[in-house]
Amino acid sequence: MGPIVKTVDAHLADILDLVEPLPPLDLQLLEAHGCVLAEDVAAPTDLPAWDNSGMDGYAVRRADVATASAEHPVRLPVVGDVPAGSQVSYRVQPGQCVRIMTGAPVPEGADSVVPVEWTDRGTETVEVRQAPAAGQHVRLRGGDVRAGDVVLTAGTRLGPAHVALLAAVGRSRALVRPRPRVVMVSTGSELVEAGAVPGHGQIPDANGPGLTAAAREAGAVVFRVGIVPDDPRVLLDTIEDQLVRADLVVTTGGVSAGAYDVVKEVLSRLGTVEFGPVAMQPGKPQGFGTVGPDATPIFTLPGNPVSAFVSFEVFVRPAIRRMLGVEPLHRPMVSAECTEALDSRAGVRQFLRGSLTERDGRLVVEPSPGGPGSHLVASLAKANCLLVVGEDVTHVAAGEQVPVMVLERRTS
Repeated sequence: MGPIVKTVDAHLADILDLVEPLPPLDLQLLEAHGCVLAEDVAAPTDLPAWDNSGMDGYAVRRADVATASAEHPVRLPVVGDVPAGSQVSYRVQPGQCVRIMTGAPVPEGADSVVPVEWTDRGTETVEVRQAPAAGQHVRLRGGDVRAGDVVLTAGTRLGPAHVALLAAVGRSRALVRPRPRVVMVSTGSELVEAGAVPGHGQIPDANGPGLTAAAREAGAVVFRVGIVPDDPRVLLDTIEDQLVRADLVVTTGGVSAGAYDVVKEVLSRLGTVEFGPVAMQPGKPQGFGTVGPDATPIFTLPGNPVSAFVSFEVFVRPAIRRMLGVEPLHRPMVSAECTEALDSRAGVRQFLRGSLTERDGRLVVEPSPGGPGSHLVASLAKANCLLVVGEDVTHVAAGEQVPVMVLERRTS
């Protein structure tokens, strides 16, 4: 009796049942960049904290310059200068003005700012040639944020603008869920590093660089280990050495039924890793479980590049997103019109590379040329989606709607 074949949904459910969001850490702002906020953040004070100038110019009482025009300018004495950061306070009396710089506090008594371009740029007296509207070019206290406002909510992934906002409201640290640390291991004595000249029977490692980039895009910090040969002792030592810096381990290759599939050989007796077929194409041979004293999750993916990539998108990416504590876990799914007929085996969920475009207001997906071969890296690179043919579908007619996993959107 052969091994039990799991469905894609059952395998994914087992993964997500085991993987949990990482516990929050209190990090400095720049270290928190890219992490997910684990708390709501409220502003302790108004932002801006005081009325300030939005222009270089002159702080005035608008009533004093209401009639100003190029033909009939208004002249006012300049009673002071207020540069940005000034601690000196002025009071603008009727018939006076103060020269002011962008960001400087608006003096008491002034209610508008005349841009320097509307004047003769005087320093002792100034000629105003255009009247501002009431309150024009004054940034009011609390105009951006009021004290007590929740400016960011838990679950926000901190980008540059969020980091700037946290700094603006006085926060130097943030409680966040850290980015998962993923260790990426490529196995196979036939592999050489990209850039090396492969000998007879050797191939460049595409999985290591490709999946490292994919894990980074998913939000992880990735440590790529050098190629591990088909040697059980070397593989075991490598995994044990890497556990100290891993929240999750991903290996590629060595999970089929061949004589040199050492990942399966080593991990079958280590931790809780279970190996078995999943009813999908590509990516049938899968392994998942935990290893080490901290029960670190480990994925063992097939070695063929397309199989490894599809397996990452279907299983590993959602796990990384779960660790980050963010939604959605999965790539967006859409329905699109398939341009050609497709056949699929019953009981298997097929993931086909394709090109998704929008034509005349409708989504259209064209299967990638070259067939479903799991070694076709060039075909993978041209695809921006995966057509998903369900287990109960054996034929898709040309023009029929099919589910599509969106990797990136293109328009024709």
